[in-house]
Amino acid sequence: MGWLKDLKRRHDVGRHPFPEQAWREAISRLPILAGLDDAQQRRLGERAWRLLHRLRLTLPPGLDWGWRERLGIAAQVSLMTLEWREDDAVSAFTNVHEIVIVPDAFRRRVEEMDETGVVHEFDDERVGETSYQGPVVLSLTDIEHSGNWAGFNVIIHEFSHKLDMGNSMDVDGFPPLPRDMSAKEWHRIYTAVWDDLQAHLERGEPTPIDGYAATHPGECFAVTCEYFFSAPDELAAAYPELYALLGRYFRQDPLARL
Repeated sequence: MGWLKDLKRRHDVGRHPFPEQAWREAISRLPILAGLDDAQQRRLGERAWRLLHRLRLTLPPGLDWGWRERLGIAAQVSLMTLEWREDDAVSAFTNVHEIVIVPDAFRRRVEEMDETGVVHEFDDERVGETSYQGPVVLSLTDIEHSGNWAGFNVIIHEFSHKLDMGNSMDVDGFPPLPRDMSAKEWHRIYTAVWDDLQAHLERGEPTPIDGYAATHPGECFAVTCEYFFSAPDELAAAYPELYALLGRYFRQDPLARL
């Protein structure tokens, strides 16, 4: 744990002393961080700590969160860009200014237009949501169910939407790509996954991953990011080419950590 002392020295201990014990407790409660070596844990801690001082965290009345809980949120966000260069990791979430925690799932009145042009209104239950330049809203109940290897992570899901909106105001499943990745290849692989999900639904068969991925290309990206970090074995088994694509995008191999 010598990296913790090094991490503490890198910060202004007079103004913002790094909470070592809280960080140890935070990462010990998050199985998806298992397998990170000392250098990766040090870098993750640095980025999570800086992220907490860039964002506003709004909590529901009566919820008293210490550094352990706050670092737990920031660590899962920072995990997504852990192997990116520092400036790329920071710029990836410049469209995030606030995280709002709500007690539980919530409802939104939604209007959608179908293929024939008819507008349908309905109440949609959500565990998280975000919008371009808007806050990331997360359900506390679902935060508590995130961070393990179960294939669900509301934090990674919503922040995947923020990555997606790095080059547009809408989620379309096509985030900004590094120079060494082909947009054509990205489109080809994701289209194949999308078509396979639709085919399963048309046949009345269970989808290989959460069927929510088949509702919208943006949700397909967010759900597969969830699986990449929290159920890499399932994603690799169902769509190995997509797992490899996301491995190049995030520059990580969670399957090896699992």
